[in-house]
Amino acid sequence: MTRKYPITWFEIPATDFQRAVKFYSAVFDKDLPVTHLNGSDMAFFSSEPLAVSGVIIAGEGAEPSSKGILLYLNGGDDLNVPLSKVEAAGGTVVLPKTRISAELGCYAIFIDSEGNRLALHSQH
Repeated sequence: MTRKYPITWFEIPATDFQRAVKFYSAVFDKDLPVTHLNGSDMAFFSSEPLAVSGVIIAGEGAEPSSKGILLYLNGGDDLNVPLSKVEAAGGTVVLPKTRISAELGCYAIFIDSEGNRLALHSQH
């Protein structure tokens, strides 16, 4: 079976791996399975076959940045739920929940505990 989505995998770099895992576990209210693979520490968002997924990664070449590509993470039914946990988990909300349109839903932008700029998206 071939993936039909424009995104197949993502890696969110971390300098303090445990802090980053704690941050994303708190924001998304879930445990992230951790492994060490090819010289890097990784915490997985999902392990569903053929699903779009990714990891928090710490290792050579993993450098957090607030510039460059902006990755939109699934905010669930209402992105205010995970967004409300960002600051308590050690991040910063840069742009609060903002309506794009009725068809495209809403988004918000935040800086994670490592200094990465990311976004959340939800339909409502």
